[in-house]
Amino acid sequence: MLKYLYQNYFFPFHKQILAGLGILILILGFFATKLEIDASAETLLLEGDKDLEFSRTISKRYATEDFLVITFTPQEDLLSSKVLAQIKLLSSELEALDLVSSVTSVLNVPLLQSPEKPVKELLKKIPTLESADTDKKLAQKELTSSPLYKEHLVSKDFKTTALLVNLITDQVFIKMRERREELLELRRKKQITAKQMEELEVVEANFKNYRDHMRELNHQNVLKVRSIMQKYKGDARLHLGGVPMIADDMVTYVQSDIETFGLAVLVLLVIILGALFREARWVLIPIAICVAAVVAASGILGMFSWEITVVSSNFISLQLILTISLVIHLTVKYRELLSVKPEATQQELVLETVTSMATPSFFVVITTISGFSSLVFSQILPVINFGWMMSIGVTLSLVLTFVIFPAVMLMLPKVALKVASKAESTFTSHLAGVADRFSKVIIGGAIVMVLFAFSGSFKLFVENSFIDYFKSDSEIYQGMKVIDTELGGTTPLDVILTFKEDQKATVEVKENETETAYDDNLDSFDEEYETATYDEQYWFTEYKMDKVKEVHEYLEKQPEIGKVLSLATMGEVGKVLNNGRKLESLELALLYKELPKEYRKIVLDPYMNIDNNEVRLTMRIIDSQEGLRRDALIKRIKTDVAKILDPEYESFELTNILILYNNMLNSLFNSQIKTLGVVVVILFSMFLVLFRSLKVALVAITVNIIPVSVIFGFMGWFKIPLDIMTITIAAISLGIAVDNTIHYIYRFKEEYGKTGDYLQSMYNGHKSIGTAMFYTSMSIMIGFSVLVLSEFIPTIYFGILTCLAMFMAVVADLLLLPVLLVKYKPLDKIEIEKTQE
Repeated sequence: MLKYLYQNYFFPFHKQILAGLGILILILGFFATKLEIDASAETLLLEGDKDLEFSRTISKRYATEDFLVITFTPQEDLLSSKVLAQIKLLSSELEALDLVSSVTSVLNVPLLQSPEKPVKELLKKIPTLESADTDKKLAQKELTSSPLYKEHLVSKDFKTTALLVNLITDQVFIKMRERREELLELRRKKQITAKQMEELEVVEANFKNYRDHMRELNHQNVLKVRSIMQKYKGDARLHLGGVPMIADDMVTYVQSDIETFGLAVLVLLVIILGALFREARWVLIPIAICVAAVVAASGILGMFSWEITVVSSNFISLQLILTISLVIHLTVKYRELLSVKPEATQQELVLETVTSMATPSFFVVITTISGFSSLVFSQILPVINFGWMMSIGVTLSLVLTFVIFPAVMLMLPKVALKVASKAESTFTSHLAGVADRFSKVIIGGAIVMVLFAFSGSFKLFVENSFIDYFKSDSEIYQGMKVIDTELGGTTPLDVILTFKEDQKATVEVKENETETAYDDNLDSFDEEYETATYDEQYWFTEYKMDKVKEVHEYLEKQPEIGKVLSLATMGEVGKVLNNGRKLESLELALLYKELPKEYRKIVLDPYMNIDNNEVRLTMRIIDSQEGLRRDALIKRIKTDVAKILDPEYESFELTNILILYNNMLNSLFNSQIKTLGVVVVILFSMFLVLFRSLKVALVAITVNIIPVSVIFGFMGWFKIPLDIMTITIAAISLGIAVDNTIHYIYRFKEEYGKTGDYLQSMYNGHKSIGTAMFYTSMSIMIGFSVLVLSEFIPTIYFGILTCLAMFMAVVADLLLLPVLLVKYKPLDKIEIEKTQE
């Protein structure tokens, strides 16, 4: 059938088909320019995660703003007039930016202990460093000792301070996102109407356009902040941090890697192909097909507004791999036919090349798609999209290879080989000899590899640390490191503690009220209390404060946790102001009511919500701590805090970025482990269909499982974490490994059908298809080795692990696979001959 189609419909019109395809590629090339990159935090969240919904509710409830952090380490004393003037000037320049709402610094935070005053007197006039009568020595003492500011606003050694650049909350974006989420939830539950589906399409388009606009504004804002910082680097050391900066820098890194390493891999492929084949046509044709495949795939993604994320950042490099693999197999097959049939016409050679390679190439694509299909079962949209991207990409590679290669070859004259076929197959023939003579050693080595993989898999751990995504000498790493070690940690985590309505705390405060009739120290505050609302007056209870303090103190004792802030922090400050006696309930109510709004926004509002009867304890995790295990920390906190609280009177939840990313990773890990088993079954079924032999299918699946297992063993032994990038390596390894296995077994069957001899079939297979496998693997490994030069650690890991996967796959296919075929003799000559007929 395929032969008939090529002869009657393709060959007579190959020039027109090639021209039409060229026009289509140009059109897709236009859409490829619209391909965008999205490395925002949104791309790393779990679709439909209840914790995500809760996190957004808390963020809205406590009016938390996005912010940038600038660490400022001056050469002179931090409180010198010159340095304070620089901080003031820097703050004013930052506040002038359109997206900045305010800047919090040592200059404008309330100094509640400089000097220490009774609460009532303090509330009349709260000083700051900018106040004329502020004592700088007392201010320094407070900044370095107050739980509000130490290791948060200033470092322990008082040499570094932080400026919090608060960004304007975009209410338009929030409303658009909320409506989009409402409609998406209805679609997930299959409760959406036709009218709402139409609205969803409009909302999603508007949301994307607005988000892209805001992302560009954020990028420009980060550039402007860095430009302003640059002016002060002569007198101080400054670093920039914060989630908006990390997201913006990650886009830059991903974009740079796509452009730089996509081109670098292409250049290396040119060099490798030139060295292997030593003829211009065998360089230009494969490269042309690779470029066409990348442009076509990118154009389709751009047309449908799919975006490149951190997960899919190596999409182009992978597309090159899969395409070059197909083209090299065709090239080697054509050259092999030319060497054994020099009298054949060009049309005959091309026809036999494409028809003989069509079946194994088709199954290569199907099994590769099966390998990547495990990603589609994830609940993380960028991972799902990556699976679809690669499936679309490899399908395009197959179609374009089997159209462009024969069309171009028909337009070129037949040329004698410049390199003898025997010379090409010398190395792979030697490997056949190794497989023949050392079969027991090879099987023993495979067993050792399995043990290596098995033992290493127990050392695997799931982690996602942004600070570890960047090299230690990079600006982004250094900034995050300073914040992490000097200013209380990096990744935020919150404990939301909710008090129940029917709790003993309300009774307790009324009992205290009648017993004490107010302490003498409170008598002078009667008027203020009378004006306080009932909720405020009775909300601050000793029971609540004690519970908050107990949880707060527990969190502070955890070595992985940096700075902890809560109502207990304000309680400690109040204790100092109250001559060592903790503030009573009504004193706290007075403080809440009378504290100026701009200061209450800093010291109280982020940690309590009377309307919802809850408190918020915020902390930051020390991301750079060696041996940090985030999932274990979260589980420990949940267990221990549950023991502290009385479920009859209060409940709690953990939230913020640490929880959301941990949920995402655990979901991805679980889905990958579960679906990889399904993928193995699918691949095994495909091997059965293709090779029509249970024994051959078992041999094939064994040879493919070992390289993937070794990858996990390598990661475990070398302490490479399973994160959102590396966890996809299993799917990629399966997708790559099956290609050569199918080609080799398919050719082995052909040779066995001719000779009826297993050993001779192995030697013949190594001389022919073994050469193509070796060339393909070498091209891929050398091409991907360039990724280790990236500044982005996930890209480096991706390059290393892909090279390792390719190396293990080709070793297994050229050594273990033939040994198993020869040893277990799974083929039947009569069946093969019938199949060929």
